Amino acid sequence: MPMHRIPTLRTMPVRDPVLSVAATQAAEQAVFDTGTPPYSLMQRAGDAAARWIWRIAAGRGVTVLCGPGNNGGDGYIIAARLQQLGSDVAVIAAMNPATESAKKARAAYSGKVCSSDELRNAGVFVDCLFGSGQNRALSDTLHGLVQTLRARHDHHVAIDLPSGVQSDSGALLNRVTPYDTTLALGAWKWAHWTMPAREAMGRQVLVDIGLDAGDETGELIGKPDLGSPAADAHKYTRGLVAVVAGAMPGAAALCSRAAQHGGAGYVKLLCQGSAPPLPDSVVIDDRPLSEALADKRIGAIVVGPGLGRDDTARDLMAQVLETDGDIPTVLDADALHLLGPDLCAQNKRPLVLTPHKGELNALAASFDCSELLQPDCPAKLAKAMDIAQAIGATVVAKGPDTFVYSEANGAAVACGASPWLSTAGTGDVLAGLIASRLATGRDLHTGACDAVWLHGEAARLAGPAFSADGLVARLQDAYAACL
Repeated sequence: MPMHRIPTLRTMPVRDPVLSVAATQAAEQAVFDTGTPPYSLMQRAGDAAARWIWRIAAGRGVTVLCGPGNNGGDGYIIAARLQQLGSDVAVIAAMNPATESAKKARAAYSGKVCSSDELRNAGVFVDCLFGSGQNRALSDTLHGLVQTLRARHDHHVAIDLPSGVQSDSGALLNRVTPYDTTLALGAWKWAHWTMPAREAMGRQVLVDIGLDAGDETGELIGKPDLGSPAADAHKYTRGLVAVVAGAMPGAAALCSRAAQHGGAGYVKLLCQGSAPPLPDSVVIDDRPLSEALADKRIGAIVVGPGLGRDDTARDLMAQVLETDGDIPTVLDADALHLLGPDLCAQNKRPLVLTPHKGELNALAASFDCSELLQPDCPAKLAKAMDIAQAIGATVVAKGPDTFVYSEANGAAVACGASPWLSTAGTGDVLAGLIASRLATGRDLHTGACDAVWLHGEAARLAGPAFSADGLVARLQDAYAACL
């Protein structure tokens, strides 16, 4: 099965593609097939990157470290272009060029090429050692050279990827000190947005070199175009979210409050016991769950926040899953621990699962997803893909890197969000946001991506040391940014 095939008729806005190494090579080959020589594409990439580096350098000297492959070839072209622009440039050749294009680039560079013994102090270090083709750790000699060059320069730029980063998995093959800037050539790679590699990237810039990503690609989640309600809208046309409360209703209450700010017009807390304090605008429905779920106006359901994991919780969850209807249902927190093949077999609803790392691993074990089907993507995404395919669900694998995957729409990855999200209750907020977007009529994949972006933007606006309540307070501002 293709890794992440995007349908021709898309239900979500076009966003920046994210490519594996194989997909990048296929996109480059498509350019070559049109009659563009490989060296011409290298020139295009090197010239575009050089313009960025020239601005970054702002008159300071530049040292370019070139490896043997095409990333090194990019480096020679960058150096030649900077030389034409009047920059003080030095090239360090770690190894002789090994590809035809890299040899041409080296021959076209008229400046001095220094050995690793001729190092200098300068303003900007440009790392063109291996790029996205690296699959094994640097030797001690090469790693030491990179670290020495870093120490002798004030600003550090990686071309495509920092040395020591594996492109598809986002793994660190060596200890990598964070760069100040990473210039991604042609398209984002998985490592740009995957932990732990993402922390090594610094400021990330996408350099357009005219690649067509094709179908075999993921996407970077961008700001959604949400719009305002129709002039004749009312609370039901905007969508009704039902949140099922359980043993700890406070979490469900937080989820309900978040759902109020994701676009839905009406939120109900289905609570058979005592209800926690809530805004008057959140309606408490204390009827038996089966009666409450019979409301045909419900547009989305959330089960899991504060549900508990005992027999009572399992019964509540079973009632939701076994009820006839095609209402999208978000399973979060405790619901993910209760979900197994038996409950899944009884499910009659389209599902969105929102596991963090531990829940993702538990689900993979429950559904026997031990064999990762996709070697050319991050392991976390591969596991989410396996689970999505086993259950027939959309999976939001959340954490410091967050992936959304569905078979219909493929894979999407979020830009890095605030680490202050690592506090209790923020997952409940995300679950409520997803349900709110689904209740407005978004399909499962698009609604999940909308919510992930809103969640991250609200965290950015909230600043440091916020609580889940503080996060909810900034959702309205995050939504306003999308209008």
